[in-house]
Order: sequence, then C-alpha cells, then structure tokens
Amino acid sequence: MPGVGERRAAEDGQESGAGAGILHVFGRQLKLCRERAGLDRAELGSRAGYSASTIASFEQGRRIPPPGFIDRADEVLGAGGLLLAGKEEVARAQYPAFFRDAARLETEAVVLHVYANQAVPGLLQTEEYARAVFTMRRPLLDAETVEQRVVARLARQEIFGRKPMPVISFVIEESVLRRPLGGRGVMRGQLEQALLQGQRRNVEIQMMSTEREEHAGLAGPFTLIETREGRRIAYAEVHKDSRLYTERAAVREFEEQYGLLRAAALGPRESLAFIEKLLRDT
Repeated sequence: MPGVGERRAAEDGQESGAGAGILHVFGRQLKLCRERAGLDRAELGSRAGYSASTIASFEQGRRIPPPGFIDRADEVLGAGGLLLAGKEEVARAQYPAFFRDAARLETEAVVLHVYANQAVPGLLQTEEYARAVFTMRRPLLDAETVEQRVVARLARQEIFGRKPMPVISFVIEESVLRRPLGGRGVMRGQLEQALLQGQRRNVEIQMMSTEREEHAGLAGPFTLIETREGRRIAYAEVHKDSRLYTERAAVREFEEQYGLLRAAALGPRESLAFIEKLLRDT
C-alpha cells in the first residue's frame, strides 16, 4: 500500500528492475526445483506443455510464466507450494512498473469507477483493440512485451465474474467510442464488447457527449477504487507518471468530479443505445 497522501511512480524504465528481479528469483527457484526433481528442461516442458526453450526463458527471467504453468510446474516438480508462493508477484510483473500497485488494488475492489478520455478503458478492451493500443505506443515496445501486456490486460477482466460481484461504472468520452483505433473491424469488435459488458447487472457504461458545454474532467482520466476494507483510493495516470491518492481530501475531489461527470453523461440505457447506433454505422 502506498504511503499516506500520494505516490508518484518513477519512470517505467527506472522501475522495471523490480519486476525483472522477481522474474529472476522465480527462475532460479524453478531451476533448482527442476534439478532436484532430476528433470531436464525438455522433460519438464513435455510434462507441463511447453518447449525446452520456453522453460529456459522462464528460468533465465526473460519471459513471464503464466499462472497455469506455475500451477503445473509446482505439481510436476513436487515443489510443495514453493513455486505457488511467488505466483502473485510473478503475475504483477506482467504490468508496467507504474501500474503494479493500482493493479493490486483493483483486484481488491468492491467498487470501481473509471473515467476515460483517450482510449477505451483496459477493463473493456478486446484482445485486438488492446494489441493495437500497445503496438501504437511510443517509444515502441518489442513484440514479446506487447503480447505480455495484452495477456495481462485481458487477465484483469476476470474482475467482472468475481464473487461477490464488484460494482463497476465507466464514463467514456464520445470521441473515444468514435475513434477506430486498429481499424474499423477492430473497433466494431470493441463496440460489441462494450455492449456485452454493459449488459451485466453490476456494470454501468455512460457516454459523455462532445456536445456538452461544461465538463468536470478536463484534467484527464482517473479511476476510483473502494476496497473490501472500505478504503477509498484514486488513481491517475499521465504518460509514464502515475499517482495513487489516499488522503481523504484528495480522493474527495476526484469523487466530486466523477459525480459531475456521471450527471452530465448520457444514462446507462441511453449510452448503450448510442453504442448500438455507432455499431450499425461502423
């Protein structure tokens, strides 16, 4: 949990060492468990469903092991839970450094409110749309990092089916829904995804019309999080700089903004009808 007030993350490149360190520690543990079990990389790969070269990448900390592999490797190698103990930290290494704390808090959320004015929120993105977003990023990400980020983004969407169900709402700018990132085919699939998620009982999507003459969110996108323990936190991100706000006065400012945004946006039913119209016109 960040310190009282706010936490500014360092540049992504400067903080990437923490995630890499976790992967190297896990890789060494994996190698030790494999050698203790008397298996070579090809044998472990065969039993776990991966190639020997992929096992080598896991052991050398060059590739992020998926949760399913960690479960299987712990069982095959008789690690007794040693590999499982690092599963959560390895999973967080999928995210860019500046987002890891927010990702952890998101998994604990019972209430989540998201305002988006640049792209469709990550929790609503399709695989194709997410890949387009990461591919367009500058400076360029290598192909393997793009795929890791896509997998991590899609994994976050498990929150929709979690029990007990969290309450999730989105206010999305009309321009975001009209901008065909990745091409019209990709955007069509994205609009269909938004409609599908917007029909969940615990999800509300509202569209902010560009026709509005007053706007409370001109400072940029943000997310409001309420945890099981009743903690209220605000997260704001710009470029590679992010902040988690925990002081009540600061969080209250974001809550006020979000309340005004929801009041000015189309209602959930009207918003879904608007998205349906966009889909017909795409």
